[in-house]
Amino acid sequence: MMGPTHAVSGTAAWLAASAVAETAFDYHQSSAAIAVGAIACTGAALLPDLDTSGAVLKNKGGATVARTFGVVSLFVAECVEKFSLGVYKVTRSKKDGKRHNGHRTFTHTWIFAALLGTGTGFLAGHFGKPAVISILFILTGLAIRGLMNDWAKKQGWWIVTLLSLGCAFGLYQLLPPGKSYVTIGAAVGIGCVVHTFGDMITRAGCPVLWPLPIKKERWFEIGLPDSIAIRAGSKIEQKFLIPLFFTVAVAAIFFLMPEARGMVAAWVS
Repeated sequence: MMGPTHAVSGTAAWLAASAVAETAFDYHQSSAAIAVGAIACTGAALLPDLDTSGAVLKNKGGATVARTFGVVSLFVAECVEKFSLGVYKVTRSKKDGKRHNGHRTFTHTWIFAALLGTGTGFLAGHFGKPAVISILFILTGLAIRGLMNDWAKKQGWWIVTLLSLGCAFGLYQLLPPGKSYVTIGAAVGIGCVVHTFGDMITRAGCPVLWPLPIKKERWFEIGLPDSIAIRAGSKIEQKFLIPLFFTVAVAAIFFLMPEARGMVAAWVS
């Protein structure tokens, strides 16, 4: 289970990107904008696993993201899984094997990340804050389920849903009116891409370059050699990757503080 790792990697990716944009390119964001982007990227880093469905009527099974909002998200995951499998069957080459489920197919491609990021950015930019609160409601729920998986599992989907609604509304109040929120689309796209990198270090790999043919396969799964690839849920993931991403996130927050940047600049000079 890589849900928590995907989530914290999304947080680290957005905060690190914001720190680089701030220090290297003088691109300033408000604290609220950084928080919104971090939450969006964290939640989006779980979205590709919507292609893993479970037992909808029994409210069981599925990936972490599919269990976030109970039977509703499980039903969505069921639809996404069937759609992804359909895309695979229609576009697969003769060298691509037969599949009976859609996991790690369409939603694990960079085309999906680009389409979802662009679509989210359009909705947020065109419809403004009303669209933002809906987007944040979903992504906050995913972020909570990913970062606090054990706690969320004990509390149940209803508590996660209420907490997501409260957090989304609070962030909505903090965002200034009349601003463009298209950067949420960038956060979603980055989160999905970060997820694929996480899957690419496992033995299963990820077909990120679909539909480009590689070795005559349209769904060629790019990943590390088995000798160095990690296993999902392994000690390396728990003891190394999660602490590493957490450290990167904290360091990025430090550099996003003007006082910290001034201190580092003074020390370097």
